[in-house]
Amino acid sequence: MMIASCGSVSAITLGLPNSTAISSEKATLPKGLFVAKVPVSAKTKQRLATEVESITMLSLLRPQNTSLSAGNRIPEILVLGLRLHGKNASVPTDVVELIAMQRKSGMLFACVRDAEIDGTVQKECAFAVRRALPGRAGHTPTFKVFASAWVPADEALLDISDPAVDSMDTLWESLCAQVILGDSSPAEVDARMVRNAQIAQLKADIDKLTRDHQRVKNSAQRNEIFAKLHKAKKQLEELQG
Repeated sequence: MMIASCGSVSAITLGLPNSTAISSEKATLPKGLFVAKVPVSAKTKQRLATEVESITMLSLLRPQNTSLSAGNRIPEILVLGLRLHGKNASVPTDVVELIAMQRKSGMLFACVRDAEIDGTVQKECAFAVRRALPGRAGHTPTFKVFASAWVPADEALLDISDPAVDSMDTLWESLCAQVILGDSSPAEVDARMVRNAQIAQLKADIDKLTRDHQRVKNSAQRNEIFAKLHKAKKQLEELQG
């Protein structure tokens, strides 16, 4: 069987089992499929038409072909390849959102672009997932598309061998963690996302407070800012400890 590929990226190059690879004969999805049944903004429709060269099913991970147990939330995970037009293209997050929102199962996107590096054109890959932001139970979830950094296409790998991955649910958590957090542990992904967001916010606050402290001349204001700065630094230390 000829397996599907997106540029130089395939299920095999991504490190996924051969048993999950899609046949190239059945792999290409027409772009019109994703705008036929849902309202689509003119901007997203334009990006889909002009920035995405092709959409290819690369891998379908199921209990039957991964030796993992069935999930309570995620029955299967589809890995889609998005071949992008142009050099140094960005991940088309609105297109990822459009496609992922139409399928209840997990979807991971391998975006492939041409990048000009030191005068030569090379293929690069970035992963993207659509995931609900951590929120309070009972509230309507808010979804966001997360993307990993671009890496050379031959270095783009997905790890499904974490010892804690034993079901389709934990596999999805692991894949999300790889894209969003940079590691394969499926444990407490939402909690770690919240912690990362808090750390990023504190760093931004510390940067601003430091500049404010240097600029303000009034001693009372300087003391007030210094107290806030000290508190923020302590909170950051506790989160990173």
